[in-house]
Amino acid sequence: MPYMSVKEQVLQAIQRLPDDIDFRDVAEEVAFLAAVVEAEEDIQAGRVISNEQMKTRIAEWSTK
Repeated sequence: MPYMSVKEQVLQAIQRLPDDIDFRDVAEEVAFLAAVVEAEEDIQAGRVISNEQMKTRIAEWSTK
């Protein structure tokens, strides 16, 4: 897949959205794209945990 700039990715995402959206919808879509990119970078860098580790963390949070 050829490299797409952030601007190109955002414009492409906006083009896929329906015409009757508001600014908040656009902002949420851009935030989602940013989160996906950040997650992909974390995966590439090995910053991941197993499902079991996450379940343990959630259990700890819910008991506090």
